[in-house]
Amino acid sequence: MIASQFIYLALVLSAVGAFGYVRDTLKGVTSPNRVTWSLWAVEGILAFVLEIQDRVGPASLMTLMLGLVPFVVVAASFANPHSVWKIGVFDVVCGVISVAGLAFWAFVNEPTMALIAFVVADQMAGLPTLRKSWLAPSTESPGVFFLGSMNCAITLLTLNAVTTAGVLFPGCVLVGDLILGVLIVSRAGPRLRGERSGVKTAKLA
Repeated sequence: MIASQFIYLALVLSAVGAFGYVRDTLKGVTSPNRVTWSLWAVEGILAFVLEIQDRVGPASLMTLMLGLVPFVVVAASFANPHSVWKIGVFDVVCGVISVAGLAFWAFVNEPTMALIAFVVADQMAGLPTLRKSWLAPSTESPGVFFLGSMNCAITLLTLNAVTTAGVLFPGCVLVGDLILGVLIVSRAGPRLRGERSGVKTAKLA
């Protein structure tokens, strides 16, 4: 365990990561998938409300950033027409399943099942960007994901008590962000397909 004040370091790191991603989006270097980022915005805010109700403490501020950062990213994607990733069937299916998971979370009365449904919804929302990072890593910026995983690690270390409500959501985000960052930096998809760099096909809507 570390002092709860470290959560403010996590907030700064989150802001730095968000700045870099938004900057690249405005420049047209990065093309965020709006299905992923829109749902992440909604889910981050909902998770923050859930953690406030469960009295998670200062660590909930990091969860709030998990909602605010995606909101800013989505807004930035509308500022540059070249920062639009074309939405396909896979993205829509993942989005529908994610929304269904949120609906289940909202109506189920069993807390553990509700939390699991919420986390599944969040992970389904991330699949379109995971797929994009595999197919076209050059359309993504890894910094926000690596810093996001660091933020979540700090958040987990500041928890006074290990509870499912406090650990499950940031823990899954930590793993998911780390995988995304590695896929983007390593360009594993294009390398395994024998390509020299990540493709940008089907980028524009």
